[in-house]
Amino acid sequence: MMKRLHRLCGAALLALGGLLGHGAALAIEEPVFDVIEKSGQLELRQYKPTLIAETLVDGDLDAASNRGFRLIADFIFGNNTAPRTGDAGGRIAMTAPVTAQPASEKIAMTAPVLVEPQDRADPDALARAVRWRIQFAMPAQYTMATLPRPNNPAVVVRELPGRRVAAVVFSGLAGEDRVREATRDLLAWMDSRGLKAAGAAQLARYNPPWTLPFWRRNEVLVEVEAPR
Repeated sequence: MMKRLHRLCGAALLALGGLLGHGAALAIEEPVFDVIEKSGQLELRQYKPTLIAETLVDGDLDAASNRGFRLIADFIFGNNTAPRTGDAGGRIAMTAPVTAQPASEKIAMTAPVLVEPQDRADPDALARAVRWRIQFAMPAQYTMATLPRPNNPAVVVRELPGRRVAAVVFSGLAGEDRVREATRDLLAWMDSRGLKAAGAAQLARYNPPWTLPFWRRNEVLVEVEAPR
């Protein structure tokens, strides 16, 4: 089983690397959205409803992202079941990005360190997180009725409704300091426009880890409250 998983993960990383590793704009599907407002690398977007596969994993950002990616790669590369027939499923096309969002964080109070739910955006949430929600968008050809079901219960599929999202795009390495800076820039831009966060900040990465830093595309995303 482990050898099979390693082969699947290697194939997934090679596929993603071939599509994204050199910064080329090739035909890889991304979630659909309309840009409502743009200011340099900052955008306000309206996303269409999107099917996602997600898993919850513990650890720091890099370790959790790697583990979460492997779990979801195992699902999309064949460890799934056809929803209507119950037969073995098949491969699901790669999409981008892979996203990570805090699901819980460390809060130093009295000993020991406690874990509490993370339910709002702030610049340091991505640095404090100890549990992560790793998500991967499914190709638009699928519906909940036609998408294969994961065989591993650690992976679930669900539909995200249409949503309004503030985003900042940046290149380079998505390290803790850079992500914190990007999040602060995004929250300040939102505040200047009277936009309120509806959830925790989310880090979106579009490239495999061997991509040269200046070719990498990263985003910090924050869902905003719908206008009244």
